Amino acid sequence: MEVEQLKTALSGLNTIERLNHLADKYAGRIIFSTSFGWEDQAITHLIFSNNIPIKVFTLETGRLFPETYYVWNRTLEVYNQPIHAYYPQNELLQDMVNTKGPNSFYESVENRKECCYIRKIEPLKRALKGNEVWVTGIRAEQSPNREDMHDLEWDESNQLLKFHPIFNWTLEDVKTYIRENNIVYNTLHDKGFPSIGCAPCTRAVQPGEDFRAGRWWWEDQSKKECGLHNTAEEVVADNE
Repeated sequence: MEVEQLKTALSGLNTIERLNHLADKYAGRIIFSTSFGWEDQAITHLIFSNNIPIKVFTLETGRLFPETYYVWNRTLEVYNQPIHAYYPQNELLQDMVNTKGPNSFYESVENRKECCYIRKIEPLKRALKGNEVWVTGIRAEQSPNREDMHDLEWDESNQLLKFHPIFNWTLEDVKTYIRENNIVYNTLHDKGFPSIGCAPCTRAVQPGEDFRAGRWWWEDQSKKECGLHNTAEEVVADNE
């Protein structure tokens, strides 16, 4: 019921007005996750440049690209607003690396999922704890699995609302917005990386390949998920 009421309240509002409405209704209980990709940089700009009181956070997996760290640092310099980092629990990470080595994720799907859980899922749950709205950079055209999704939905797994402010934007919309507003972005996007996660697990996508082909490329396509965005409709491979 709450989702439908909110959809009605948000209808007719532009993106900034929608973010402001949610930030006001859920003051101190709304959070945005960024992995410093195209979409997330656009939303970060919307939030910071309009002084919308939404906490921005990222998952520091310890295996990010140098280019990602550069974008992170430049974003802090440009907006002079905090981006909260959530790290893996030290003991869990140490036990995994001590037992299986630093690159165990290449050896099996189970090992890779364990690494994703320790570096991303568990820190994400800590980041979301106590919040009621999770803002993400998900767009509808990124995956066929998202065709039945909406820009506002209930996340049963995490027991909160999820809002995707640029859900109906195309990639060209995102690129245009970044260009027109002179927003810093990850230059790996210019080198064939539509999706950028941990460095050992992400490669450039070749012409004609699927959008997600660059993530965990050594695995069977049907097993490519990490659990960041699990709903009744979809399981997708994101680093939000």
